[in-house]
Amino acid sequence: MRSTAWRLCVCLGVALSAATCDSKPKLQLAFVINNASDFWTFARAGIRKAERELDVEVDFQTPGQGTAAQQRQIIETLIAKGVQGMAVSVLDPKGAVEILNDAAKRMPVVTQDSDCPDSKRVAYIGTDNVDAGRAAGREIKKALPEGGKIALFVGKLDVANAYERKKGIEEAIAGSGVEIVETFTDEGQRPTAQTNVRNSLDKYPDLKCLVGLWSYNAPAIIKVVQEKGLQGKIKIVAFDEESPTLDGIEDGTVQSTVVQQPFEFGYQSIRALAKLARKEDAGLPANGLAYVPVRVIDVTNLAEFREKVRQMLREGK
Repeated sequence: MRSTAWRLCVCLGVALSAATCDSKPKLQLAFVINNASDFWTFARAGIRKAERELDVEVDFQTPGQGTAAQQRQIIETLIAKGVQGMAVSVLDPKGAVEILNDAAKRMPVVTQDSDCPDSKRVAYIGTDNVDAGRAAGREIKKALPEGGKIALFVGKLDVANAYERKKGIEEAIAGSGVEIVETFTDEGQRPTAQTNVRNSLDKYPDLKCLVGLWSYNAPAIIKVVQEKGLQGKIKIVAFDEESPTLDGIEDGTVQSTVVQQPFEFGYQSIRALAKLARKEDAGLPANGLAYVPVRVIDVTNLAEFREKVRQMLREGK
């Protein structure tokens, strides 16, 4: 009996050892964002789905202060760590070229959400932000059929997704009587975002519409509009799907919001990196631009969209 048990233990040990030797370590990938925002909750959900399906581990990195210098430090650390692929929402498309090219020498690199087209990234995965800006411009014209003065609010205007959205809005409102009086930037600081809204209303008392270009800008606008009792007196057009924005659509404070698909940013970026790292065809477009379409959400489709949001978050658990 002892001899038989001993042989069984030896065989089991050999089998376990062989299984361990045959198993490959998970790919180590990274996903670097541009600022801390609820917007990225959905990207993380998409990343978790990709981790389960593709046998990878993803290091999710946030520059806490939302600065280009901090983002560069994060990328440098990830290179030194030896990650095998990286997806970056680029804060400084000109200043980031060198560090992204350095990373691209060692691993596949894609940009997501905000591009760096002059770098050696393999592809950009995200929104066509000029087209998204046009969609917002059309919503502004619906809100102001007679025209009027508007102000834009965003974290930084030299980031690709910001200036491209503004460009799209300018194209859409050309000749409509809608005038952009100023674009206020907050450097990713939430208190400043609210202060900018207050300052805009003091500086331009005849404003007809406030437009938030980044996800947290609309909640900042809503808070100030509510504290000043201006609901229904001034229009709000937003980007993305933070809860206060969706609540604002429901109660009539917000006209509409242009939503991206950050879940797909996360899922598709990690899928592409995993394929590229394994020397497989990632199915990326030849021009390197993998656009993820946007949607306009208003009171007519809000309930359906909220159910979709709940489903995405369930998938990301």
